[in-house]
Amino acid sequence: MDENKSVIFHCEEVARQWLSSPLYDAETKSAVQSMLDDEDKTNLIDSFYKSLEFGTGGLRGIMGPGTNRMNIYTVGAATQGLANYLNKSFKDMEQISVVIGYDCRNNSQLFAHTCADIFSANGIKVYLFDDMRPTPEMSFAIRQLGCQSGIILTASHNPREYNGYKAYWDDGAQVLAPHDKGIIDEVNKVCVEDIKFQGNKELITIVGEEIDKAYLEAVHTISIDSQAISRQKDLKIVYTPIHGTGMKLIPRSLQLWGFENVTTVPEQMVKDGNFPTVVSPNPENAEALTLALNLAKKIDADIVMASDPDADRVGMACKNDKGEWVLINGNQTTLIFLYYIIKNRIALGKMKGNEFIVKTIVTTELVKTIADRNHIEMLDVYTGFKWIAREIRLREGKKVYIGGGEESYGFLAEDFVRDKDAVSACSLLAEICAWAKDNGKTLYEVLMDIYMEYGFTQNYSINVVKPGKSGADEIKAMMDNFRKSPVKELAGSPVVEIRDFKTLESIDAEGCRTPLTMPEPSNVLQWFTADGIKVSVRPSGTEPKIKFYVEIPASFTSPSDYVKAVASTDARMEEIKKSIGL
Repeated sequence: MDENKSVIFHCEEVARQWLSSPLYDAETKSAVQSMLDDEDKTNLIDSFYKSLEFGTGGLRGIMGPGTNRMNIYTVGAATQGLANYLNKSFKDMEQISVVIGYDCRNNSQLFAHTCADIFSANGIKVYLFDDMRPTPEMSFAIRQLGCQSGIILTASHNPREYNGYKAYWDDGAQVLAPHDKGIIDEVNKVCVEDIKFQGNKELITIVGEEIDKAYLEAVHTISIDSQAISRQKDLKIVYTPIHGTGMKLIPRSLQLWGFENVTTVPEQMVKDGNFPTVVSPNPENAEALTLALNLAKKIDADIVMASDPDADRVGMACKNDKGEWVLINGNQTTLIFLYYIIKNRIALGKMKGNEFIVKTIVTTELVKTIADRNHIEMLDVYTGFKWIAREIRLREGKKVYIGGGEESYGFLAEDFVRDKDAVSACSLLAEICAWAKDNGKTLYEVLMDIYMEYGFTQNYSINVVKPGKSGADEIKAMMDNFRKSPVKELAGSPVVEIRDFKTLESIDAEGCRTPLTMPEPSNVLQWFTADGIKVSVRPSGTEPKIKFYVEIPASFTSPSDYVKAVASTDARMEEIKKSIGL
């Protein structure tokens, strides 16, 4: 039997087990039968060729019936496994408790209520939000309510057909070792007949406004320059939640900070998991900000800001020196936030010498330049805010965290939340715009000031999408090939260092190997060239894609050099693509 027939046979066998079991509902069985009857077996294979893996980031996948899909059974198994692990880990505690949040996506509320029933059936107290809420608020609520864990039902910025499930520990951060592996082991033991779907309503408490109020008050404490806001309270802000959870709290937060001229995009202030006004609800994409930009032009706004469906990422746009609206990317966002925080903490005499900032290894190296020149400790971590949260936890009570960010439009300015936070980021961004305007500048001019003071680099990302089983095999082959045949040059510049985070080694041009100090291995490769180019490559942990991150320096002596500098890096980017076979 060839491999393809073997895969089909396996999928058909598992699908028939679903049909014969009394534990699956009629709607699910009908959909499975349709897949079996279809001559094209692609959907059957993608739905059943493996079990949707509960990884270190939880679950994420396309919704639908099947072992490799997001549905009440795969979500139920994850929750039963997590409940089992919590009951083992906190067996001496009188009452274990968890928080459950969810976003605007189709089935998110259904999944959240299903999870509440399962936790409560296992004797665990549940605090369930009364409606969709931002991911960072759920993180805050874990610590606020003294819970041992929390989950959020969201697929973040993924397309509409996706949903996801993220698990958090008692510090408000996504689970890390040893708990991640412990939970995975428990989840893998669960069969559908083990899932306790019949909840105990006495153990489920609905929460909402009381957490909102505490969270928004905490977010307001990170404001640095309230006087600038008072003087610029009429700053024209356009905000869109892209149909998601940000609509619940971001306009409220901006109002609490003192901004009185916030205009929301009416078509996108509608809760809708189909995201009807965008191709994809990702504030990284220019297309998702189209309606907001149109509104900004109409009212001559100062700033445009957008949050993704679970309000942990922030996208933004501002006017350049010609009055044209331009998008600010994730690396530039992180630079602007950290520049403002550091500059103003120094001006106000708030620096005590024990502060630190964090970035991910794929984020711009200009962050390190800013940190070094201001004598602030900077830490490099893996992609994902759980690693930034880990550094906060390790230094809690010893050092002061003042900010951390990543290229994928995430920033965290506070330590009472342990995940990226668009609620605080939007509020702080508005303050930065007010401060800039108070000093006769635009946000664009602030960015130019950063380049003038710390140097210029341009960042690019390439996502090569490879769906399904065949795609996963292709991605693996690409990473294997990069290791077997290392890249020797990028855009004509020799590679002088390779960092392989799978083997935790740095290899220089002479082949000398130096250990990399990281908490665990990760399937990431980085190449550094003699003239300062950095390229990182990694398979996505949550989507069927392989991601390339490129940073290219260029000469920059005045803001008038910006267009020329970008043209230079654009040209080199095309050469780099050829160097890595794209």
